[in-house]
Amino acid sequence: MRIITIGVAEYKIAGSPDKIVTLGLGSCIGLVLYDPIVRIGGMVHIMLPTASAHSTVTNRFKFADTAIVDMIDLVVKAGASRTRLRSKIAGGAHMFKTSGTIDIMNVGQRNIAMCRKVLEENRIVLEGEDTGGSSGRSIEFCFENSTLSIRTVSPKALKVI
Repeated sequence: MRIITIGVAEYKIAGSPDKIVTLGLGSCIGLVLYDPIVRIGGMVHIMLPTASAHSTVTNRFKFADTAIVDMIDLVVKAGASRTRLRSKIAGGAHMFKTSGTIDIMNVGQRNIAMCRKVLEENRIVLEGEDTGGSSGRSIEFCFENSTLSIRTVSPKALKVI
């Protein structure tokens, strides 16, 4: 078994018995796509909701709208069935408090909304999530049993979905 670690705006494809880990999710989203039957999938560490606002996109895995679509293709090419794909997400915390009733700086909420939207548009079941709040997270996905373990920074806790 390998434990594969990914950083911000990175992705990896793997399968059982391996695990994929990403650390330090604040407003970012850790998204897992997987086929529970063949136990193949991938994880991406998404930073921002949309690539369209950035004219010179060089890393499509930085953005929810492009990363998820690309991940679907990569996971299917690795042997997963498109019709059996499932997903889990964590992160999207509101890390920077600002004053006022409208908070355009809440990147976490916009990331969550875009991930849900793209998953729904692509008919990918969202099986579990631990999103929002104001605490950072680190996650580990186990392909053997399709569990996502989430560790929160404050309060210190472990949750499994």
